[in-house]
Amino acid sequence: MRYLDDVTWERVWDVLKWVLAALAAGFIGQFGRSLALRLIHRRRQAKAQEMEEAASSTPQEATNLDLERGRLETLAKIEKKRSKAEVKRLKKASKTEDDE
Repeated sequence: MRYLDDVTWERVWDVLKWVLAALAAGFIGQFGRSLALRLIHRRRQAKAQEMEEAASSTPQEATNLDLERGRLETLAKIEKKRSKAEVKRLKKASKTEDDE
């Protein structure tokens, strides 16, 4: 029974402080993570709502931008086809010159 003689209130309090510190760290870790995830979710929702409001506030501008983008893509495709046709025509012309 010698091990019971060394137990004092000071040693018990030291152990309790460590246990309380571990519990507090666990509490902060668990609920801090939950809080951080909730804040991230709210920020994403707010940002998505702002984007929706911006898109709905100027539908004419968005439509004009889409039309302009489509027009530029079409012009780029046409230019590419023209350049390919020119290269093909030049190849054909050089081939006919070589045959003569």
